[in-house]
Amino acid sequence: MVEQEEHLHYWGNISEQDYYKQQGIKGSTSLYTSPRGLSLFTRSWLPLPDLPPRGIIFGIHGYGNDISWTFQSTSIFLAQKGFACFALDIEGHGRSQGLRCYVPSVDLVVQDCLSFFNLVKQDPSFDGLPCFLYGESMGGAIALLVHFADPKGFQGAVLVAPMCKISDKVRPRWPIPQALTFISNFLPTLAIVPTEDLLHKSIKVEEKKIVGNSNPLRYRGKPRLGTVVELLRVTELLSQKLGDVSIPFLVVHGSADVVTDPEVSRTLYKEAASQDKTLKIYEGMWHSLLFGEPDDNIEIVRTDILTWLNDRCNTKI
Repeated sequence: MVEQEEHLHYWGNISEQDYYKQQGIKGSTSLYTSPRGLSLFTRSWLPLPDLPPRGIIFGIHGYGNDISWTFQSTSIFLAQKGFACFALDIEGHGRSQGLRCYVPSVDLVVQDCLSFFNLVKQDPSFDGLPCFLYGESMGGAIALLVHFADPKGFQGAVLVAPMCKISDKVRPRWPIPQALTFISNFLPTLAIVPTEDLLHKSIKVEEKKIVGNSNPLRYRGKPRLGTVVELLRVTELLSQKLGDVSIPFLVVHGSADVVTDPEVSRTLYKEAASQDKTLKIYEGMWHSLLFGEPDDNIEIVRTDILTWLNDRCNTKI
C-alpha cells in the first residue's frame, strides 16, 4: 500500500501563485463551458510578460488524472522556456463536470478539447504562433483524435507514452471484454472492472509514489464499465488508423512501461504518414516519464521534448 501525505500541491504547501512566482511564470485557472454545455476546469501557464511566447502547447492528461497535480510540472517547465501552455480537465476528471472517471464518449471529449483550444487560438497576442498538442497516456490517444478532427489545426504533437492501444499486459483477458461490453449496455457507470491500481506500476521512485498518491483529485475506484468499453473501442480504432497520422510528432516512451505498450509507439512511428516524426525509447524507464523517474532521467526526457519544440519554432531558449 502506497503511503499518502497531506499537501496542498504536489510541490508542498506553498500557494500556487507564490510557487508560480518562484518559478518565474504566470498561472491562472478558469471554467470553460463547452458547446454541449459541460463546465470544464482549465489552467494556463504562461511566460512572464517580458518573455513573449514562442509557441502554444495544448495539454491533455491521462485516465484518472487531472491537470492540477503532477501534470503541472511539465507545463511549468515549458512556460519557463517560453511556451504558453493550456490544458483542461476532461469530462468526469479533476474539477470538471461529470460523474467521476466516467467517459461515455471519447468523441465528445475530443470536441470539448478542440473547442477550447480553438477559443485560445483566437487571442490576438498568439497570432502567428505555432500550436502543438501535448498528451500523456490516454491524453496522447485523444491528441491524435484531435489531430484527425482538425488535420491542419496544429503544427506538431508531443506524445508521452501514448495509449494508442491498451497494453495486453493490463488489458482484461477474454471473455472479460465481451462480458463487460454486454453488461455496460445496461450498467455503464458501474465501477467494477477488475484491474489493479496502476500508480505503483507507473511511478518508479518510491518517494514520488507517495506524492502521486497524495493527489486529492486522483480517482481511486475501479474503472467504470462504460469508460473501459469506450477506451477499448477508441484505442482499437486508433490502432487501425495509425497510417492516417500526418501531423509532425515526437513520441517518448519508456522501454519498461507496462501500462502502455512501447511496441505500439514503434508501430505508430513506422506506419504514420507524417514526414516529420521522431521516436525516443528510453531504456529502463517506466510509464511516468516526466514525474515518476529519477530527476536525471526526467531531465533527459524534458531536454528531448524542448529540443524538438525549439527546432520547430523560430527562436530558442
